[in-house]
Amino acid sequence: MKKINYLGVAISIIGFFTGLLLFYLLAENYMLVVNGKMNSIPPRPDEALAVMITHSMLGWIGIGASGLWSAVLYGFVTKQEWSWRYGSIAAAFQMLAGFFPTIPAKSIDLPAATLPVFLIATILWFGIMYIGKVNRKLLVFLFIAGMAYVLSYVNGVAIISKYQTTTYNDVWKGMYAVVFAVTWFASASWLTLAFGVLTRKSYTIPLGIMAAVMAMIGGYTLAVVNVMEVHRFSMFLLAPLFSTGLLIYLCTPGAKKLLMEWEEKHFI
Repeated sequence: MKKINYLGVAISIIGFFTGLLLFYLLAENYMLVVNGKMNSIPPRPDEALAVMITHSMLGWIGIGASGLWSAVLYGFVTKQEWSWRYGSIAAAFQMLAGFFPTIPAKSIDLPAATLPVFLIATILWFGIMYIGKVNRKLLVFLFIAGMAYVLSYVNGVAIISKYQTTTYNDVWKGMYAVVFAVTWFASASWLTLAFGVLTRKSYTIPLGIMAAVMAMIGGYTLAVVNVMEVHRFSMFLLAPLFSTGLLIYLCTPGAKKLLMEWEEKHFI
């Protein structure tokens, strides 16, 4: 077995146990954060409900990634050429599952319990990119798309809370209701785009354009209203701003050239 395969085996094993670590951390802190939101001053039952929904969902994704890591492990052991690409998806699942739960926890001064999962998964993702010999330009593009993937998901979570607390403007409440899942569609599309790039699919640019526009529709809706409410810069602007930049880039010849150069590169 080549040294690169040994590295892949090691990454896969670590990824598998990272899912189990996430299992323990989420189970231990799930009700702690929910109760913390309910008992905060002032109480935030809207955020408690958002935690109930999203921590469960992220548990399904992040813990389930251990199954995908098992398949990736098999791929590296049997020297399958596809293995590292699926490893990138498993790492991306765990990055999101490790990152988001830190936000509601820190907002009520609780420890960011799942942060180790995020850090480990990020290292594993870069390790997978090393195995795949992904060049720097493409790595930067994928990392920015990954930021849009995470931030679009975060915006969707925020809309769950905003929908519950917006009782003073029916139009805004209606906007949150009809646009909520669009941000999660955008998040899923950014992740699919990353996998499409690594597998050299022809749909990557149109899918990226679709993902960017969805993230902008949902993200700017949330962010602009939030700016009007708090009269300052809104962190909810990050996802649509990243997506706007990616949209502009995807429409340039440079994006097509970057993807064509990757398509012409020999696989490992």
